[in-house]
Amino acid sequence: MTPSSSITVRIPLAIRSRGGRKLVVTPDGSSGMPLSRTRADPAMVKALARAHRWKQLLEQGRYASLSEMTKAEKIDRGYLGKMLRLTLLAPDIVEAILDGRQPSHIGLPALLRSVPSMWDEQRSMIARSAVAPH
Repeated sequence: MTPSSSITVRIPLAIRSRGGRKLVVTPDGSSGMPLSRTRADPAMVKALARAHRWKQLLEQGRYASLSEMTKAEKIDRGYLGKMLRLTLLAPDIVEAILDGRQPSHIGLPALLRSVPSMWDEQRSMIARSAVAPH
């Protein structure tokens, strides 16, 4: 090879933010990070904790209604509704999030969108979104 010749290498990948860090994601959806180095997404863990806390406060009768809770907790009603839906996630999905093992394409914004209440449908939705273009 002469000094003026060059080689161009193209590698398909995407760069995603996760837990405040940037990850390189390959076309098959893997981040290339070994499983032993997983780290839970702090935003997702915090959202799950808040959702379960708010659900518990409602169940204990601390607040008589969602409206009362939104005023006392100073949160938007729509946001509260989305957050409370997180308490309906399948246990294995919650465990994967807490262990940092959820698919790299699943972040908090995806979970705050319409998530089915049936656990099998949640798993299917996550599996389908893994093969959909991002």
